[in-house]
Amino acid sequence: MRLVMNEPVERMDRPYARRWWALLVLCLSLLIIVMANTALTVAAPDMTEDLGLTSADLQWVIDGYTVPYAALMLLLGAIGDKYSRRGALVLGLVVFAGGSVFGYLADSATTVIAARAVMGAGAAMIMPATLSLLAATFPRAERAKAITLWTATAGLAIAAGPLVAGALLENHGWSSTFLINVPVALLGLVGALVLVPPSRAEDRGRIDYGGGLLSVVWIAALVYMIIEGPHFGWGVNAVTAAVVAGAGLLAFVLWELRHPRPLLDVRRFTNRGFAGSNLAVALFFLAVFGAFYYLTQHLQFVLGYDALDTGVRMLPLAGAVFAGAALTGLLTPRVGMKWTVTAGMVGGTAALALLTQVGSGSSYGDFVAPLVVLGLSIGLALSPCTDAIMGAFPESELGVGGAVNDTSLELGGSLGIAILGSLLATSYSGHLSDATAGSKLPADALSTAQDSVGAGYAVARGLGDKSRHLTEQAAHTGDPQQAERLRAQAGQLGDGARQMTDAVGSAFSDAVAHTSLIGAVVLGVGTVVVALLLPGRAKPADEPAEEDREREPAGAGARQGRS
Repeated sequence: MRLVMNEPVERMDRPYARRWWALLVLCLSLLIIVMANTALTVAAPDMTEDLGLTSADLQWVIDGYTVPYAALMLLLGAIGDKYSRRGALVLGLVVFAGGSVFGYLADSATTVIAARAVMGAGAAMIMPATLSLLAATFPRAERAKAITLWTATAGLAIAAGPLVAGALLENHGWSSTFLINVPVALLGLVGALVLVPPSRAEDRGRIDYGGGLLSVVWIAALVYMIIEGPHFGWGVNAVTAAVVAGAGLLAFVLWELRHPRPLLDVRRFTNRGFAGSNLAVALFFLAVFGAFYYLTQHLQFVLGYDALDTGVRMLPLAGAVFAGAALTGLLTPRVGMKWTVTAGMVGGTAALALLTQVGSGSSYGDFVAPLVVLGLSIGLALSPCTDAIMGAFPESELGVGGAVNDTSLELGGSLGIAILGSLLATSYSGHLSDATAGSKLPADALSTAQDSVGAGYAVARGLGDKSRHLTEQAAHTGDPQQAERLRAQAGQLGDGARQMTDAVGSAFSDAVAHTSLIGAVVLGVGTVVVALLLPGRAKPADEPAEEDREREPAGAGARQGRS
């Protein structure tokens, strides 16, 4: 057996024998780039305390990964198509591992953000490469099944990130959540060279670098605006980014319409199935990432679970994703993608609707049903959409197809965290103000507590610490009158601490319910739109349309015929 797999998949006259092992490598590569975001939500409190991060610093630590990740995928997907899809995967894993080491060594907000940006650039190479290599390696008859396992891995990573991070934080610092990426990336790199056959487009032609540059500009500006505006206000930075995003998008569309070999043929979006699938992916991840953002906070801050316990309690989501993926593998060939995708989006809407019942007395048991329903919905809806998006592209543009799918996913996730996160913060602040109205709490303490649920509980702990300190002083003073005054002040602060603790928990629970309602409405309306856009039952995956047969290279046709 050859140590390095060097035979290009395009030259094989039959399906690649070790394609399922190759899929394992692709899924492992996908796993670490998704976990890099979800693990950080659990590590964020320790990182904030250790580095003294402001809320703005923390926001950019999280989103410094997202901007290059989303902005570079289209261009890097096209470059991978032309030169080497496996080369893009390998280089991406090297860059991702290097950024992880940089993050492990970082000792300031600036260096952590820079490390996350490097990791985002690596992820922008990895993500489209995994899908394009999958589509190039598997014959059409097996492609839908392989994509189902790929999307199930993405769902697993959403839940596994907090679990892995929580286990590491039991005995190690937050920087360990960066370092754990390195051995996994190296394993993926070795696996890519040994098990994944090289692949590239045979007739890709010259790359549309002008369109690529415009795509980087408008997507980066859009993601920056999504992050900056809702969290930090619509000042000069956010408004400028909005203008650049709008102008860049218009220029990109006009350029692509006139270019003889565009980076992305924007006319594809006039196809109902293609447009509906992209919209479904974006809306679904808006709901999933938004809900994940506030559910992990509720489990950690309000219910008091530590990082590991939080990760364990997200496992029902991961198990349900695999169950949903198994269901969609059975149902989609029988009833068509329109019905499985619509059912998944209805389920996602129902999961958010269940979260509207969250209150101050809610326990973990109240979150199990929404997590299970959400996981089932992810498994049902996403793989048929990804399969439809990838099927819209010829073999020469599989990297671009993967990048379009992943850009929709990433834009949806960014919108979910930004919009639902902003609504959550506003709702929490308002509910906390109402809950503490008429209290004798210091104005500056209340203002600080309104910043976030973590800050609220920190204020409550601070008041409790002051109360205990005054009680100790009263016990050691020899002046009875002074001791009485100190005990009175300690009692007042102790009452304030208890009141603040109760008010913060109640306000955040109410904010979760309110934000979930808005999310359910958005996803519900989107479900109707997607159901209207998606066409009825398509031809089975092993009966491609005539135009698909015509655009497949000879090698791909041979592989299909022998599958």
